[in-house]
Amino acid sequence: MDARLNLYETPSAGKALKHLVSAGRAALETSLPLATQELVRLRASQINGCGYCTDMHTKDAAAAGETAQRLHLVAAWREATVFTEAERAALELAEQGTRLADASGGVTDEAWANAAKHYDEEQLATLVSVIALINAFNRMNVIIQQPAGDYQPGQFG
Repeated sequence: MDARLNLYETPSAGKALKHLVSAGRAALETSLPLATQELVRLRASQINGCGYCTDMHTKDAAAAGETAQRLHLVAAWREATVFTEAERAALELAEQGTRLADASGGVTDEAWANAAKHYDEEQLATLVSVIALINAFNRMNVIIQQPAGDYQPGQFG
């Protein structure tokens, strides 16, 4: 299976991807835990049906030390006991931020307040950025039908 379009070989798309990747790297320089970032990326990717990003963030999280049990339970995080209250708040924010079109009010005040109990302003800003960026990556990959399964942790540096 091949993608409909090679984003890396198309100058305009390659330029846009370069900026998105650069924006994503900024999150790595913050105090928002990497595990939380990867869980959020994974959950948004699952919701959006992005196989490529689901593959990537599952593998990156595992390479960073995330357990298989937690990775398997991300899709059912509400019923799982393996996530902290802070992680649960981040996952709820990620779900609501990803499903904007499904809810007339967007992210609820309750979800925001719950996240704000666990994360400071800088971490919340990072969380919002991570959610927005993964949704952009998901949409690009779903539109072009980017195949999943061959990603190797760290292959993009």
